[in-house]
Amino acid sequence: MEQWIRSLQEKAEGLRLDGKKAELPITAQQAEELYRYMELLLRWNEKMNLTALTDPMDILSKHFLDSAAGGALLPAGSIADIGTGAGFPGVVLKILNPEHPVVLMDALQKRLSFLQEVCSELGLQDVELVHERAEEAGQKKEYRAQYDCAVSRAVAPLPVLLEYCIPMVRTGGVFLAYKGPALQEELHASAHALGLLGCTVESVHKITLDGEDWEHMIAVIRKEKPTHPIYPRRQAKIKKDPL
Repeated sequence: MEQWIRSLQEKAEGLRLDGKKAELPITAQQAEELYRYMELLLRWNEKMNLTALTDPMDILSKHFLDSAAGGALLPAGSIADIGTGAGFPGVVLKILNPEHPVVLMDALQKRLSFLQEVCSELGLQDVELVHERAEEAGQKKEYRAQYDCAVSRAVAPLPVLLEYCIPMVRTGGVFLAYKGPALQEELHASAHALGLLGCTVESVHKITLDGEDWEHMIAVIRKEKPTHPIYPRRQAKIKKDPL
């Protein structure tokens, strides 16, 4: 454990946001919590598919540090991780930014059972687990326009993802879309969806890690006006006719 934690803290020094040092301080306690999270992830992954990455160093860099990079872009207030899966980026953001209330939303109860154990084992406070499909949750008053920030990582193409996430963000709030290096192409394809959903692209950021050859992106999308009540539509309509 000690070697992994040292590697985590050393690699965090090389995390870059738009080529500049991400300034991501990780305390000893947070590093230990991330290690315990990884242990649970690998243990549960033996019986259900949570991650294709099983090397501890790959999890450190491509899951944990990638997720953590968005912390520099978070507004104050509540966070909803839509389609959280194994908890990326929501659980990592909670560990490193404990002041934020976090909702972890997923359509699969088995994933939420895993996340419940993670939260219990790590003693994470002010975390709500929600078993809902995003397109259904976005039409319910307890979730619609309730969050200062939505985040999502590796869930769907951006036009679809916008329809899932934007309805749950308060007017004036933001959506952080974690994407791969083809983000600019997805943004171009999302122009119509952005207009219909009342939001604009505020900024686009590149995530890199010294000594590694991967590159990820985060788009910060600002919700400027309330979402029309017809969105999100039913899943079949979203798939058949994306915005």
